[in-house]
Amino acid sequence: MYNHILSIILFTPLVGAILLLFVPKENKDAIRWIANIFALGGFLISLPLVPWFWDLRFQPGFKFIEGSANNWIPSIGAGYVLGIDGISFLLVMLTTLLGWVSILSSWTAIENRVKEYYIWFLVLQTGMLGVFMALDFFLFFVFWEAMLVPMYLLIGIWGGPRKLYAAIKFFLYTLAGSVLMLLGILFLYFHHQHVTSIYTFSIPELYKTAPQIYSDPAYGPTIATLLFLSFFFAFAIKVPMFPFHTWLPDAHVEAPTAGSVILAGVLLKMGTYGFIRFSLPFFPDVLMHTKVRFWVMVLSVIAILYGALVSLMQKDMKKLVAYSSVSHLGFCTLGIFALSPLGLSGSVLQQVNHGISTGALFLIVGILYERRHTREIAEYGGISNVMPVYATITMIMFLSSMGLPLLNGFVGEFSILQGTFMEKEIAGHPGWFWAAWAVPGVILAAAYLLWLYQRVFFGTVTNPKNEKLHDLTPREIATFAPLLIMAFWIGLYPKPFFQILEQPVNQLVQNIRPDYGKPEGTVNATAQPVSIPAPAALTATSVSGKAGLHKGKN
Repeated sequence: MYNHILSIILFTPLVGAILLLFVPKENKDAIRWIANIFALGGFLISLPLVPWFWDLRFQPGFKFIEGSANNWIPSIGAGYVLGIDGISFLLVMLTTLLGWVSILSSWTAIENRVKEYYIWFLVLQTGMLGVFMALDFFLFFVFWEAMLVPMYLLIGIWGGPRKLYAAIKFFLYTLAGSVLMLLGILFLYFHHQHVTSIYTFSIPELYKTAPQIYSDPAYGPTIATLLFLSFFFAFAIKVPMFPFHTWLPDAHVEAPTAGSVILAGVLLKMGTYGFIRFSLPFFPDVLMHTKVRFWVMVLSVIAILYGALVSLMQKDMKKLVAYSSVSHLGFCTLGIFALSPLGLSGSVLQQVNHGISTGALFLIVGILYERRHTREIAEYGGISNVMPVYATITMIMFLSSMGLPLLNGFVGEFSILQGTFMEKEIAGHPGWFWAAWAVPGVILAAAYLLWLYQRVFFGTVTNPKNEKLHDLTPREIATFAPLLIMAFWIGLYPKPFFQILEQPVNQLVQNIRPDYGKPEGTVNATAQPVSIPAPAALTATSVSGKAGLHKGKN
């Protein structure tokens, strides 16, 4: 199991989906039980990865590598290769947790075409896990596109009144970015062959040759910038960054509750993961250019402020939470493009925090919607009088989302702002300039969330339809329990998460900015600088704790 743990985690949901094919569609309870068992099983199977990864957390490069380059489709140099570092490890664990929570929350919410719903949800789970595990670009793109179809169907079949419009919009936006990324991947593929005479889609191998495009006389900065943009648009649409965000509110509002949870909790992180895994190490010279870095920072700040301001104006609870995601993901991209170890660590941690907090917020909205079939804020008031447990959990998750100290959101936002603030210069401006523009986003988050809470939960019950609402069931409490535990754990004791991120983040910054922190020694003293190129090349088919990777040459 140790040598193939990633494949086991990856394909457990898919096995559940295949098994469901043989269950009669009329037997809805059996379908629900099987889907929930495999979703929970996927999470439980991923738990042994925690202590195993913890023992290897300071080891450079990728861990638990499975497969080898060119072993899948040798004629084009594509291989089935999986591996994780600290960044992808946290996102894999987030995916297995939210996948189980999402499927558990669907028990009473989905009544039509139950069999197809759970099959597509489990297939979606496999696609998302594959994106975070793949170390071969061809394999990565297969998972990236495979994830698109189940999400399209979940919105288009089980969504709200405007589900087809939202589903098609989501599909076209994401597909447009994917086509651009495919062109970029093919260019890197042929450039690597031009330099090494070897055709390969191996991501660690491409790390070595991709940055050379900028200084290559045959291509130069212009081609390198166009390549950077081809990847940037694909990931910016997925995040989504301003102004590529317009598909998100429609998709969230029309998607079923579980679809919104997994969309906000995991799918949006595929964009930020793409920035960290590909845009930064492949195009460091382009990203460090003053104009490019200026614009990505500006777009991040606009997303923070715009998303928060639009949230203040919403009358629909789900749309309010959707626009808050635009704001929170703006903090994540701000931390990424600050290009400091603390900013990057804070960004990855905030991605996990957003999955926990915003996933919980969509569950909260979904519970009220199941009972009343409306998300209009004006329809509610005084809900805490009839649903006290629900009101308590909602308050905790609202405080988590707005970044209250001792809860998870505070740690991520504070790290991002501090990592940005401490930079002497970012795109011609001091770091405090960008941090100062981002800070109002924290204040506005408190404004729209507390105002929402006041209107929905405080006061007396004025609408007779709300007087007989029943409080949370044990199953609904079970969906919130792991999210509450994680919110308090990260808020009270985030040290293990920063230790997991320390090695890959310092390595990434060292490769992009080799002189970072040298004059004043600001890089964490416990981190061992890793020589360029970035993550180590693959040399073995598996890892037994020590074997499976080697350091690249200087």
